[in-house]
Amino acid sequence: MSIVTGLFTDKESAEQAYRSASQSGYSSNEINVIMSEETKERYYGKHATLETEVGNKAAEGGAIGAALGGTVGAIAAAVAAVGTVIALPGLGLVVAGPLAAAVAGAGAGGVTAGIVGALIGWGIPEDRLEEYKSGLEEGGIVIGVKPRSDDDARRFETEWAANRGQGINF
Repeated sequence: MSIVTGLFTDKESAEQAYRSASQSGYSSNEINVIMSEETKERYYGKHATLETEVGNKAAEGGAIGAALGGTVGAIAAAVAAVGTVIALPGLGLVVAGPLAAAVAGAGAGGVTAGIVGALIGWGIPEDRLEEYKSGLEEGGIVIGVKPRSDDDARRFETEWAANRGQGINF
C-alpha cells in the first residue's frame, strides 16, 4: 500500500492532519513531516525542536515541553523524543519520521536523492512532487503516512481534504 501524502499551507491544517493520523493510532515513528527551516522557525520558533504530541506524552512533560511552552501543537511538541529528524541546511528542509530515518545514512550528497527517491517510491507522480516542492518553498508542510488499510487511506484522504489539504495522493 502506498503512502498517503498531502500539502498543508498553514500550521493549523498541518496540525489537524497530524492529529488525525495520531488519533487513528499511528505513532510519530510512522508519520512523515517535511517543511522548510523557515516554516519551522515561523511556526515553532528558531530554537524549537520539533516533536509530536506523541513525543510529548513519551517525554511526560519533561524539558522539551517546558522549553517549547504550553501551546506547542501536535507537530511542534516530535522529533527530539522520536530521534529521527534531519535538518538539511543546504536544502533548507527539516524532515521528521520514517523518511528521515531512511535518508539519515545517505550522507550529504545522497540526502536529496534519498528524499526524492523516497517520495517517488511512495508513488507520488512527478507533477505532484513539483507541487509539493513549490508548496514547501511557499511555507507549506507535507505530511505523509503509510496507511495500514484501504479504510485508513480513504479516511485520511477525506479528513485531510476537508481540512484544506492540497495535492492529496495515495
